[in-house]
Amino acid sequence: MQAQLAKKKMRKAGRKAIYLVFLFLVVAGTYKLATRNSIPAPGQFYSAQSREHIDVGAAHPAYNSNPPSGGWHYSAPAQTGIYDKELPDEQIVHNLEHGHIWFAYKPDLAPEQIETLVKIAKNYSSRIIMTPRAANDSPIAIVAWEHVYKLDVVDGTTERQIRAFIDAYRNIAGPERNIPDSGFGDFRSK
Repeated sequence: MQAQLAKKKMRKAGRKAIYLVFLFLVVAGTYKLATRNSIPAPGQFYSAQSREHIDVGAAHPAYNSNPPSGGWHYSAPAQTGIYDKELPDEQIVHNLEHGHIWFAYKPDLAPEQIETLVKIAKNYSSRIIMTPRAANDSPIAIVAWEHVYKLDVVDGTTERQIRAFIDAYRNIAGPERNIPDSGFGDFRSK
């Protein structure tokens, strides 16, 4: 009888220990997720107007953000990487649909600012596309599907915010994320 009672107590203590370990893992996991990015993602939300594929050069309604962060786009995305020439908005919007991040900057941005953006882009080395864009209404725009973060300069504070934006939306925003990209490259003319 004593042996049965002792066995019963041990089983109960074992279940209690398992429960406490499980509870600890849940609390620790929740804390880690909640604090993994202490800087909230900056930027503005713009609802995607469409996911329709259009022919190259086809007319479509105006986008609701500048640069566009969703909407009508060509059927083929651009290869991810760093460019020193503009690409069509409609091509890059397809990249955004795949969860990529677009660094769009005014062509007259200071070379040291461009190189700081290049350094950030190369640090991530996938799902990032960087191009000049004359139609920007700010010197720099960091864009994800339905999200745009506009800034005038890249400095210590804004660099942390850019990284927070990338961490919040790269391969997360975009209805067709998790589609492998075609490789990252530096396509600037040297």
